[in-house]
Amino acid sequence: MESIRHILRLLSIARTLARHDALFILEQLKLAPTVVLIAKLVSNRKAPGRPGERLARAFQDLGPSFIKVGQMLSTRSDLLGEEMAADLSKLQDKLPPFPGTEARAAIEAEFNQPIDELFQSFDDEAIAAASIAQVHFAVTKGDREKPGEEVAVKILRPNIEAAFKNDLELFFWAAHILERTRPELRRLKPVETVATLARSVEMEMDLRFEAAAADELRENFLGQPDIFVPAIDWLRTGQRIMCTERVHGVPFSDIDAIKAQGHDTEDILRKTAEAFFFQAFRDGFFHGDMHPGNLFVLPDGAVAVVDFGIMGRLDRASRRHLAELLMAFLTRDYRRAAEVHFEAGWIPGNQPLEEFTQACRSIAEPILDRPQNEISIARLLGQLFQVTETFSMETQPQLLLLQKTMLVAEGTGRKLAPDANMWFIARPLIEDWMRVNLGPEARLKEAARQGADALNRLPGIIKGLESALKQFDDNGLRLHPDTVAQLRGRRRRDRLAGPLLLVLGVALAALGVAVL
Repeated sequence: MESIRHILRLLSIARTLARHDALFILEQLKLAPTVVLIAKLVSNRKAPGRPGERLARAFQDLGPSFIKVGQMLSTRSDLLGEEMAADLSKLQDKLPPFPGTEARAAIEAEFNQPIDELFQSFDDEAIAAASIAQVHFAVTKGDREKPGEEVAVKILRPNIEAAFKNDLELFFWAAHILERTRPELRRLKPVETVATLARSVEMEMDLRFEAAAADELRENFLGQPDIFVPAIDWLRTGQRIMCTERVHGVPFSDIDAIKAQGHDTEDILRKTAEAFFFQAFRDGFFHGDMHPGNLFVLPDGAVAVVDFGIMGRLDRASRRHLAELLMAFLTRDYRRAAEVHFEAGWIPGNQPLEEFTQACRSIAEPILDRPQNEISIARLLGQLFQVTETFSMETQPQLLLLQKTMLVAEGTGRKLAPDANMWFIARPLIEDWMRVNLGPEARLKEAARQGADALNRLPGIIKGLESALKQFDDNGLRLHPDTVAQLRGRRRRDRLAGPLLLVLGVALAALGVAVL
């Protein structure tokens, strides 16, 4: 019965895709060919626009879940191609707002008190409405000691959880079918991709997680006056409601207004590029949706960022490899760019280094040979991800989101200052970061960290081995005498290895302290 329900839902989806002349997405995946044929017979037409534009319009009609799918697919230039991914990145996450009366009711239900006890004024008309939530301006309830403050209140859509639940079940069903029937697509990890989407949606359904992300980003930029992240009002934040400090500024989309206020757009671009660099490389925690609607210029020239529903993380190793990769391309050292892929484990060691070096050159030269202000490192990475199938590179989700974010940031920067390039502005920061994090001292610190980690894991390893050996005794298993002798020998060696590892860990830790 569940499969029948999914097939009927898929037929409805296929009809919407056919209406927008976007059935090609199901045809390329070879998913449910009978359903596709029926949809063509029932509702097949020619629609204007490029394939990615038609698919974006279809996703818009299909609702919140598919808008999220479109946003995720916009990071998959390796799967859809650069042009279609770029078209999907323009998919507008906008839906008609729900009534202000429902917004007020949601706030009262969340905090179990009348809205007048929380806010002295609340605007019923939403200033932004997306697939999962919408935002209203308000003023908090003040008193003699503390006056009311202007805030932005984000509220989840009513019953949004149920809508996503049904569609996510369908996505998992389709992903499992693809992995069973299309072995060549397993490299793209469809089930894992849907699981990533499900986790992302689950976190977006609890606005406390988004508030925590905003708070972490704000903490990372404390003391840096050029970047502003609004504070969270935790007393008015819950699972379905998030309350933040209101931002008064000019959106990046209004270049004329920015200039009219006397701001230097190249200086604004510098601040934006530095903010992106600090997020991705220094902190490993970055805003994943840096489009002009989420960025504002404040009266003092600081750059403010809002909407923290999509955030990305990069571990320390990924940051090091990515920094080396960027510098290798900026300096046209293609062999080093290829080596980084192998060192990071992104490409299997049995693949030919020289051929991948040649592939890096073939992709980079046409891009890097353009005028500086037209060079797109994000586009370069996108094309690189497309050719990696030839070299058995598995999908790297953390890099895909970063690449999409870079693409959006580049577009924003190009509108701000058409003659400048954010990567060349950020290059000195990248070089300084590499000197600090990739030099001899950094490697010694890393060795000390690894030694300390090994030391922390040692008791668990020894305990696990002892438990395994004890299990042999408890179960009365009769082992060959040679096996018993080997186990005893290993036990003696482990007793000796413990102190040796302890000494090594202490030495590495001491070395790290000395370096620090």
